[in-house]
Amino acid sequence: MPEPSQPNHVSACEWARAGLLSANLVWTTLCLGGVLPGTKLVTAVLTAALVIAHFGDPLRGTRAHLAGWLLLPFIVYAAANAGWITPLHWLGWSDWFNWAQAAAVFWITLNGIRARPCRILLCAVIAAIGVVAAGMAAYQHFADPLWIMLGKTQARQFVGRSSGSFGIPNSLGVFMALLIPPAAMLVLDARRGTALRAACAILLAAFGVAFVLAISRGAWIALAFAFALRSVLVREHSVVRRVSGVLIALGASMAVVGSLYLAFPLMRTRVDQLATDLGEKTRPILWRGAWKIFEAHPVFGGGAASFNALFEPYRPLGYNDEPIYAHCDFLNTLSDYGAVGFVLLFAAVGVIAWKCSAARGLAGAAFTGLLAFGLHLLVDFHLKIPALAMVFAAISALVTAEAWPIVERPEGRPAGPLRAVALAVALGWVGLTLGWVVPADRAEAWRRSSRLAIDRMGSAGVDVSGQRAALLEIRTGLARATVLDPSNAQAWSDRAYANSLWALVEPKETAELGAEVEREATAAVTLCPWVSEYWIRRATGLDMQARWIDAGDCMIKALQLAPGRADVWYYQAYHLSLVPNEAGPAAAAADVCLRLDPGFLLAQILRQRLGASP
Repeated sequence: MPEPSQPNHVSACEWARAGLLSANLVWTTLCLGGVLPGTKLVTAVLTAALVIAHFGDPLRGTRAHLAGWLLLPFIVYAAANAGWITPLHWLGWSDWFNWAQAAAVFWITLNGIRARPCRILLCAVIAAIGVVAAGMAAYQHFADPLWIMLGKTQARQFVGRSSGSFGIPNSLGVFMALLIPPAAMLVLDARRGTALRAACAILLAAFGVAFVLAISRGAWIALAFAFALRSVLVREHSVVRRVSGVLIALGASMAVVGSLYLAFPLMRTRVDQLATDLGEKTRPILWRGAWKIFEAHPVFGGGAASFNALFEPYRPLGYNDEPIYAHCDFLNTLSDYGAVGFVLLFAAVGVIAWKCSAARGLAGAAFTGLLAFGLHLLVDFHLKIPALAMVFAAISALVTAEAWPIVERPEGRPAGPLRAVALAVALGWVGLTLGWVVPADRAEAWRRSSRLAIDRMGSAGVDVSGQRAALLEIRTGLARATVLDPSNAQAWSDRAYANSLWALVEPKETAELGAEVEREATAAVTLCPWVSEYWIRRATGLDMQARWIDAGDCMIKALQLAPGRADVWYYQAYHLSLVPNEAGPAAAAADVCLRLDPGFLLAQILRQRLGASP
């Protein structure tokens, strides 16, 4: 955090870095945390500009802080993992880029935003983002609980809890946990000016309101334990003082929670639910799945971004959610990257955290927020959200610069070879962004919007045969997606799905469309044979060509990959129902589907039809 000891001279490139990073944080945070592919490509372009402004700076010093180098081995290993280990390469590279982007923000903030005015600007922008997010949280609570950014509607399970600019209440909660400790420190520090303390009191009130409205139990617990742990980590304190600090922190937290419990009905609901469930109910399912994946792939992991696909064999009966992540960044990293990746990442983070634990003053308060963020990673996936990862990286760099200052050399400008390496890094990053990241994000944006349109048709129960115009648009979008990023297996699978639906519009073309569906699904299976949906699409194409036995082989593969998924059993029942002699096995498969998910409407209809058949 900025203190008077830091340099005040500011070059144009340094101002550019501070401005670009600030703009990137504003854009990414206010666009639902930067998780949507259409907004991620803008984030990637802003990050590329930031890299150019840093490594292309002719006045930049030659020495980089050791903390940045500590993260480099994991970034290199994660790239190798995405290239050779993961079964889902298009997702693995996207996951790697998220790590690389956060590491770049940490490196550039630490080494390239060093003047005090620039750091003040960065801190002010982060605080302003917090105020805006808090205003959104208040609007969601008091005016429109269904509203979220970018014209979206709040997910049903989050209605009643504020999510600010993120769309996920837990993300808002941990973001406020990052900001509350430094704001509180500035309010309580009598050495600060009256105007600054008054302004920070307003900030603290806004952050506190948003923190409560998020109703994130994990964030509450994480912040309370962060204050307690911070008192333990102050090395010059006696044992008595450390224990007293822990008791004071926990006692104050319990008093606040108790007051809110009595005054705030939603707080009572969440706390009572926690007590009823004896902690967590669904997250342990994901944690056990992540651990099983790690046990099966202990050294290098299942592969970058592989958790969701490799979770299927460990899905318990009756659990029908699509988890995406393990809801614990530590276990998710262990599952995806194995022991090698886990040690490379968290050993580096541990060294940096130990050095930062010596921070005092404003930097020490910010370190408390970082501790809360780290503790909350035990129950959530904040490092997978670009905005949170970058804000965490930026604040970590500011704290590291204070607690672990670099010793400058007097040489000034970079030497020739180092200058060439720096320019190569900048050009390589730009080439990567424009040549791969932007096309991949554009492809994913087309794919996602097209698949959402298909899913909306299904959930609305519309007659697809009358949706010619909508399906034409969907097919066009998915064709663009596969052209922009031929490595995206999900885009090929969704394209096969759309073309199989087109056969309902043009039934006379069923066989020809079936051959097309088979080719597209085969492309998906070739790219990634570990996802049951891709085998189902291939089976559909084969059934459309009246190749029932070949389709059955694909359905068997799908069931082997995901035996606990209700939708896979439904498709098996439907496939069997195409042959009259298989009505009994089809009904049995439909019964399995309904045991897994009693509310599966299509399976109910199919089961009734099969029951009415002779």
